[in-house]
Amino acid sequence: MSGPLPTAIHRLSAAGCDCGPDLHQEHGQRAVFCGLTSIVWLHRKIQDAFFLVVGSRTCAHLIQSAAGVMIFAEPRFATAVLQDRDLAGMADCNDELDRVVAQVIARRPEIRTLFLVSSCPSEVIKLDLGTAARRLGERYRGRVRVAAYSGSGIETTFTQGEDSCLKGLVNELPAATAAQRSLLIVGALPDIVEDQFQRLFDELGIGPVHFLPGRSSADLPAVGAGTRYLLAQPFLSDTARALDKRGARALDAPFPLGAEGTAAWLAAAAQAWDIPKARFDAVIAAPQARARRALAHHRERLSGKRISFLPDSQLELPLARFLHRECGMRLLEVGTPYLDRHTAAAELALLPTGVRVTEGQDLDRQLDRIRADRPDLTVCGLGIANPLEAEGLRTKWSIELTFTPIQGFDQAGDLAGLFTRPLDREQRLRF
Repeated sequence: MSGPLPTAIHRLSAAGCDCGPDLHQEHGQRAVFCGLTSIVWLHRKIQDAFFLVVGSRTCAHLIQSAAGVMIFAEPRFATAVLQDRDLAGMADCNDELDRVVAQVIARRPEIRTLFLVSSCPSEVIKLDLGTAARRLGERYRGRVRVAAYSGSGIETTFTQGEDSCLKGLVNELPAATAAQRSLLIVGALPDIVEDQFQRLFDELGIGPVHFLPGRSSADLPAVGAGTRYLLAQPFLSDTARALDKRGARALDAPFPLGAEGTAAWLAAAAQAWDIPKARFDAVIAAPQARARRALAHHRERLSGKRISFLPDSQLELPLARFLHRECGMRLLEVGTPYLDRHTAAAELALLPTGVRVTEGQDLDRQLDRIRADRPDLTVCGLGIANPLEAEGLRTKWSIELTFTPIQGFDQAGDLAGLFTRPLDREQRLRF
């Protein structure tokens, strides 16, 4: 793409310089949601897949509560409950698993992919779901594809369930030749956001464009040396490495949150496809203007407000960049469960100099800093939010940001609104 790139792209070269954020690591007690939670948005995205968790009744209660649905709604997920005899090694878990899988397939003939999802209990007893998936895959070949991945709460954070799932899918993608050039968008996106991005790529003349995961489990695009990919979510480090091993190349960009982030994300693809700058500017002009108008009202409310992030979803860095640069918020601390220097480089380059970025967690120390700083808003997990609210500190549940369409130009105002609402609620309660 000829001509200067958007501002966000210009600053990518700042990654790794001494003028960036103040990076720290902490190790200690942590509080994060279970990786099984990702099933809630994955089963909505992949519309012909079924997710069978092999776990305990606690696993079943967690998913049921997170999904907010009743059993009679026929969700495309379930739990094969491990009993005491299974956990004690007194029963053959594979026999019971085979029986449950047969029931699921008989009852739900429309499914095309069955994911066996391991949990903490199944991993503790060393139940090999990978081998089980291969065995069952042979049994149901031609009818249902069977795959396995880990959704265990032993993982770093709850969003890594998606990373584990997509990494497994990457290994099943057909091979493409170097001459087969394509763009792969990686990360589960709401259908409305996917449609918006597809229209923009079409207008820019970029294609073919594929999305992983697709709406159907049969949507397995070929991948190879001609594949370029953009991460739509920041928590897909293992998936990115799996794509790299298949010969695909990453396009470095901030994540598509807000007007600035979305423009820079699209610009990375436009540069790879040698799209003229005049054409790029013309295509994004209207949606970018809409995004900026939508943000103006929220910026008035958020500008100057102080915010801290406790580590939970791995969305913290792009959210902090968006709220600081486009909404005028002051960043006190940005905590993230895991910091992949490669996938986070573009975001780190756009954070203000000297802001504290903390990888990992020592919960007690971080809570002490929150109490000392008393930010206007704290982004954190559900288990921490209510105690902080009781202490007079306003909070935003980080898990809400994974269930809500927040990517792209047309969602920029909605994203900012998620942060103005807690402050507006406090003001109403005060008066």
